[in-house]
Amino acid sequence: MVTEVEHALPYDQVFAYIFSHTLLFVAATVFVVWYIRDSLKVDDFDQKHVFVTGCDSGFGNLVAKQLDRQGFHVIAACLTERGSSDLKTAASHRLKTVLLNVTDSASIERAVEMVRRETGERGLYGLINNAGRSIPIGPTEWMQLEDFRKVLDVNLMGVIEVTLKFLPLLKKAKGRVVNVASILGRLSLVGGGYCLSKYGVESFSDSLRREMKHFGIKVSIIEPGFFKTAVTRLDLIDADLQRLWDRLPSDIRDSYGPQYLEKYLKAQSFSMNILCSSDISKVTSCMQHALMAKHPRTRYAAGWDAKLFWIPLSYLPAFVADFINDILLPAPKQC
Repeated sequence: MVTEVEHALPYDQVFAYIFSHTLLFVAATVFVVWYIRDSLKVDDFDQKHVFVTGCDSGFGNLVAKQLDRQGFHVIAACLTERGSSDLKTAASHRLKTVLLNVTDSASIERAVEMVRRETGERGLYGLINNAGRSIPIGPTEWMQLEDFRKVLDVNLMGVIEVTLKFLPLLKKAKGRVVNVASILGRLSLVGGGYCLSKYGVESFSDSLRREMKHFGIKVSIIEPGFFKTAVTRLDLIDADLQRLWDRLPSDIRDSYGPQYLEKYLKAQSFSMNILCSSDISKVTSCMQHALMAKHPRTRYAAGWDAKLFWIPLSYLPAFVADFINDILLPAPKQC
C-alpha cells in the first residue's frame, strides 16, 4: 500500500529554498561577469599620451612613474624645477615634464601648447587632475575669505580650468578624465576650503561625465581616504593653524578657551597618525585602472578606511557623522 511521505517539506519551505539558492546563483553570476568586465584592458599603451598634474610628490609623482613603466607617454606637470628634474631622473626617456601652476591661466595655456605639440593628431588620451592643497584648514570661524580662495583656486577652479583647456585634445582621442576628489568630498569633517573644493570636484565631475559621454570621453573620480602625502603633513597644518589662531580677535580666542589650540593639535595628531596610510599605491592603482580599463568605474574608493568606514558613514544619518566628529575633535570651552 502506497503511503504519503510523512516528512515531506511544506510547499513554502521548498519555495524559500529554491528562491534563496536562485538569488545566490544570480548574485554569483553577476559578480563573475562584473569581475571579468572590470578586468578588461585597452591596448596600445605606447601610443597613448597622459597628462598628470601635481607630480612633484605624492600620488602624482608615483602614478607618473607607474604609467611610464606601463609604456604610456607621460607628460608630468610639476610646480617646481626641482620636482621636474627629480622626476625625469627617476623615469624613462619617454616621460616629459612641464612646469605648471594650475592657478595661472598663462601657465595652463603653455602646458596645453606643449601637450598639443607632443600628441599631434592623436590627441590626449588621459588627463589626471591630481594637484591639490589642504591648508588653510581648520575651524571655519578662524578663516577669512582669502583662506577659502587659496584652496578653492587650486583644488576646484584649477581642476575646472585645466579640464576645459584640455577638452579639445581629449575629444580628439576620445580619452579619459580622472579627477582626484576625497572622502571629504562626501563627508565634511573640518572647516576651510578643502571639503568645499572636493564637494565641488565631485559635482563638476558628475556633470562632465554625463555631458562628455556623447563624445566618447569617460570621467572617473578618485575618492582617497587618509594617506601620508604633502597634503596631510602635520607640521605644515599645525603651523598654519597657529597662524590662524594668532590673528584671531581676543574675544573669539576667549570663546574657545586658552588651551583649545593645544587640544586641537593633539587630537588632530592622534587621529592622523592612526588614520593615515603610507601605502599611496592604493590610490595610484585606482588612477591606473581608470586609464587602462576598457570600462573604467565612475568612482574609486581608495584605501580601506574609505571603503569600509568613511563612505558608508556618509550614507548614515547626519547625527552619526556628527558623533564621530565630536570624538575626533575637542569642543570649545563655552560649549
